[in-house]
Amino acid sequence: MALQGKKLINSPSDVVTQFIEGLVETYPGLQYLDGFPQIKVVLRADVARGAYDKVAVISGGGSGHEPTHAGFVGPGMLTAAVSGDVFTSPPVDSILAAIRAVTGPMGCLLIVKNYTGDRLNFGLAAEQAKSEGYKMEMVIVGDDCALPPPRGITGRRGLAGTILVHKVAGAAADAGLSLAEVAAEAKHASEVVGTMGIALSVCTLPGQVTSDRLGPEQMELGLGIHGEPGVAVVELQPVDVVVEHALKQILSQETQYLPITRGSNVVLLINGLGATPIMELMIAARKAVPELQLEYGIAVDRVYTGSLMTSLDMAGFSITIMRSDGNILQRLDAPTKAPAWPVGCEGNRPPAKIPVPVPLSPSVKDDEILVEPLELSKQGCILEFAIEAGAKEIINIKDSLNEWDSKVGDGDCGTTMYRGATAILEDMKKRYPMNDAAGTINEIGATVQKVMGGTSGILYDILCKAAYASLKQSTSIGANEWADALEASVGAVSKYGGASAGYRTMLDALIPASTVLKQSLKAGDDPVTAFIASSEAASAGAESTKQMQAKAGRSSYIAPDLVASIPDPGAMAAAA
Repeated sequence: MALQGKKLINSPSDVVTQFIEGLVETYPGLQYLDGFPQIKVVLRADVARGAYDKVAVISGGGSGHEPTHAGFVGPGMLTAAVSGDVFTSPPVDSILAAIRAVTGPMGCLLIVKNYTGDRLNFGLAAEQAKSEGYKMEMVIVGDDCALPPPRGITGRRGLAGTILVHKVAGAAADAGLSLAEVAAEAKHASEVVGTMGIALSVCTLPGQVTSDRLGPEQMELGLGIHGEPGVAVVELQPVDVVVEHALKQILSQETQYLPITRGSNVVLLINGLGATPIMELMIAARKAVPELQLEYGIAVDRVYTGSLMTSLDMAGFSITIMRSDGNILQRLDAPTKAPAWPVGCEGNRPPAKIPVPVPLSPSVKDDEILVEPLELSKQGCILEFAIEAGAKEIINIKDSLNEWDSKVGDGDCGTTMYRGATAILEDMKKRYPMNDAAGTINEIGATVQKVMGGTSGILYDILCKAAYASLKQSTSIGANEWADALEASVGAVSKYGGASAGYRTMLDALIPASTVLKQSLKAGDDPVTAFIASSEAASAGAESTKQMQAKAGRSSYIAPDLVASIPDPGAMAAAA
């Protein structure tokens, strides 16, 4: 059943003019002609009428493809853009107004997507401008590769490849070339570019219902940018399969749409159609580049990824390939202030991945296992016993932690802590340097960071790293050094986690434990007595969280009455 499309607009009749108003408010280098609603033209603010000393490059068409066309107005790209209503070619008067506003003695090039309405309106405007004394040229772009070679006069549709033609022509004009030379470069670029689109949904025009043409498990291949049906409707496929199909179609030797063969160089554009997350576009780019290189023997000189020519809110993307050479790369790399042109894509591409840096003092690697067990010192034996006791206690209260967490969090505190505890027991036998207290604490941090994940894992890793930094400063480690290490750990967890005492977190166990340990040792108590008092303070602190209102962690999102009388699982785990 078709539903009314939801849009963040005021009125369907005002969407184009209000888009233009917002665009020029955002980018001070742009202006628009005061001719709303009939004349909708965006132009460069630095171009004075009749005085522009370079070739003016103008494009345009129906709206709904934003940021195309107005987003590509700027030095080094378009001099002006003419907008029609949504999916409607702009009228001749609008195109003429743009020509008159920006064209100087060097003349004007019109770049037009191959749709009948655009060809007719821009063509008539060009003839009228010629009769007024303007030098005019027009290049038509038809880069669609989805359909078989046309037998009639309609030709291939203009799609996202037009943007690359805009850039080539705009850079050539900015370099001071003549009208004939700019037109020749634009025409050449239009002849070596091909595009194919794929959609997961149909776009919704402002004020209209959403079409239910595509089912929830279907996708459409080879569609245009105006919501018209594609070549075929197929079952939803993984994006790697879709990319393979699109590249095969664009580079087909049967249609021979593009003069691209093994050994050629190309630029690649992955273009979102309006509602496709950048994550999905990048996944497509990640497949397309090696596919071109390995399967087709084609070198990829540049990759552009983003939503540059859209179809309102359509979910999907198009792939564009343009054969590149030194001149085309020079034009694509030339600077531009057009707000929608993707920056940072110019220049030669370095290797995609580099080795992970090795730390200056690396911890033991996963595959490094001590060949023979070391003879443990007295302190090493105590440390081993303490670690084992703590880990086993966590294992014993796994279910209780999960039960508490199911009422105040996401229910996995026990499972997460259990993973950490079991991994510590396993790694301790293989890789911990038990006679080196600082090194052992550092390795515990590496273990929990690897297996626990989430907030708990990183907080315990921070705790261990801070303790390691404190302990390694001492040549001999006794009770006071452990107290200093615990104090440093508490400070680091508070600093990076943002919580402090009374926030209903693990710190409500650790802070009293640290405070009592310091006080007891300072009072001259026996270290064993001090540590017992510290652990008791931790347990009491954890129990006190039953009366606290959460100010951090997932519990802070839950109504206070729902967490009352339930201890904080993180604090209980820390106390254990």
